Amino acid sequence: MRRVLAFWLAEVTIGGALLSAQDSLATKALQARNSSYQTDVYLRFKPQSAFAVGERLVFDVGYGFFVAGEAVMSIPRTDTLFGRPCYEVVFTVNSTPTFSWIYRVEDRYETYLDVSGVFPWKFVQKVREGRYKRDFSAVFDQVNNIAYAEGKQYPIPPYVHDVVSAFYYVRTLDYTSSRPGEKIMLQNFYKDTTYTLAVKFLGRQRVEVDAGTFDCIIVEPLIKEGGLFKSEGRVLIWLTDDERKIPVKVSTKVIIGSIDAELREYSGVFGHINAKVK
Repeated sequence: MRRVLAFWLAEVTIGGALLSAQDSLATKALQARNSSYQTDVYLRFKPQSAFAVGERLVFDVGYGFFVAGEAVMSIPRTDTLFGRPCYEVVFTVNSTPTFSWIYRVEDRYETYLDVSGVFPWKFVQKVREGRYKRDFSAVFDQVNNIAYAEGKQYPIPPYVHDVVSAFYYVRTLDYTSSRPGEKIMLQNFYKDTTYTLAVKFLGRQRVEVDAGTFDCIIVEPLIKEGGLFKSEGRVLIWLTDDERKIPVKVSTKVIIGSIDAELREYSGVFGHINAKVK
């Protein structure tokens, strides 16, 4: 079950606070070129109406017949990072007190997502699952195509994603004309490598969860590595079939059963959810 409870959508904060020692060199280098980051001439512009500051999505994570945990995806604020307005996106997964006796999960993922271009400048991961621990952070120089992680630097393709930013980027895409089997190809950096992340469109389905009944599209991330998406089986994601593309349900098949996350409540969404039936 390690990392599976952390289906998609740190102690480091930006813009006023603490930066880990491994990031300090990268931060100084990027700040030295701050003027490059204050112009859009080098960077893409991608308007979107899927999400905004204030969005908060709460999921029940079920294992078999048990509610094993709670997952929360939120955009609590914006900040300025290297001269660019960014969404602070936070994703947490915590096991319930009862299930923690069996398997404790306390995970936190954080990304700083460029407001104009929907690509990340910084990613932080703090995983606590059973006896497994993993802390990881990366700073992305999206102008010079360099990732700084764990005291080293790595070449990256333009607009590379972390796994959280990739999910939010997928929400901004138009699936109106998509046909089952079509794939969207993204690039995802994790640890020390850039991986290809394919997201396959599977079709449409009406889904009922505690938050309501929604008409949804179904997508499947196909990835071999990268933490958040990694599992022992298929990961299916239901997104509202409208401009918001809010995640309604996630289902993961594993060797010992299945783990499902279903939307329980939501607030602060960016406009009306047209796909909600009731």
